[in-house]
Amino acid sequence: MKILITGAKGQLGTELAKNADGSKHELILTDMEEFDLTDRLSTESFLNLTKPEVIINCAAYTQVDAAEMNAEIARKVNADAPAALAAWCAKNGARFIHISTDYVFSGEHFVPYAESDEPDPRSVYGRTKLEGEQRVMMADNKAIIIRTAWLYSPHGKNFVKTMLKLMTEKEELKVIADQIGSPTSAADLARAILSLLEKDDVKGIFHFTNEGVASWYDFAYAIARASGNKCRVLPIKTEEYPLPAKRPAYSVLDKSKIKNLIGPIRHWREALEECLEEINK
Repeated sequence: MKILITGAKGQLGTELAKNADGSKHELILTDMEEFDLTDRLSTESFLNLTKPEVIINCAAYTQVDAAEMNAEIARKVNADAPAALAAWCAKNGARFIHISTDYVFSGEHFVPYAESDEPDPRSVYGRTKLEGEQRVMMADNKAIIIRTAWLYSPHGKNFVKTMLKLMTEKEELKVIADQIGSPTSAADLARAILSLLEKDDVKGIFHFTNEGVASWYDFAYAIARASGNKCRVLPIKTEEYPLPAKRPAYSVLDKSKIKNLIGPIRHWREALEECLEEINK
């Protein structure tokens, strides 16, 4: 298949390119330099020229706090752009996979969120991502939307790399312990996406994270121990570290639906070990 990946220089785009079988797929790797997703005419022109059979949209405005002050830009990237991509796919018989987020939920539940649960975002980022989901499904009812959370990898900026850096600079770190979710390896998500592409007639919304549940404190503590770092990691409450955007207090996602298609998912601790080994290389 000819697969176009937007946001190809990001964590997930990098892992998709690395894990895709080059003998089976022709990859078109794009980022902001190749074409501006917020310019619909430019987007359509690029797609008509390259004619992908699959588009995997990894591009997003993910600066959660900055989105509170830049709602218009966030909406263009997170809602307008995926809607345009989905419309082109529907018109041209291509498959569309769009990546979304746990931030579409309020975080007020304390059982894992299923795909059928009612979204209720509490931030500009979450609201623009939800609008993106809704407009994608309106434009292309055969599209696949994958919600994920707490993404990390050896590439780009993420919690794991930030913690590793801070742990070499500080003797003590205070990390939020009352926000609960599931860390997700970008490599594992990439493999799951590529597995879905092997299956015909798959459409709709799916949840994917690694197995297991953690707070940000649990995650940071595991990073410190697995990397052999002696930095002390201390738990704090969300209210002790105020930020402009409200975060979900609980955003564990139910993955039963996707596991029925692709099989078991490994625990986040196992995936973290692999990521740290790759960083060390």
